[in-house]
Amino acid sequence: QLQLVESGGGLVQPGGSLRLSCAASGSTLDNYGIGWFRQAPGKEREAVSCISSSGGSRNFADSVKGRFTMSRDNAKNTFYLQMNSLKPEDTAVYYCRSENPYSGTYYWGQGTQVTVSS
Repeated sequence: QLQLVESGGGLVQPGGSLRLSCAASGSTLDNYGIGWFRQAPGKEREAVSCISSSGGSRNFADSVKGRFTMSRDNAKNTFYLQMNSLKPEDTAVYYCRSENPYSGTYYWGQGTQVTVSS
């Protein structure tokens, strides 16, 4: 069974940067769709950035375009979210997710808190 563990969250000042990591175990992510989501207090969870299993599409929420980028390291079975020019409205719990392309099953990490504040 695939398991995901996020890391890299924390407190950062506006304008700062953080890199979130999502490490997978139990299966390789090579053919899985991957993505990052976030949930701010009192709000619904929203998609931030996703890459399909074919790697052919990347979707970014309008609010993060030009500031956030995704990457993956297949050798480490890990993917990342680089967040630059952070704003207070980026404050949320960030979750990584992967999708088994054969079964359609989604796997979620436990979440990591990102707080942008001066």
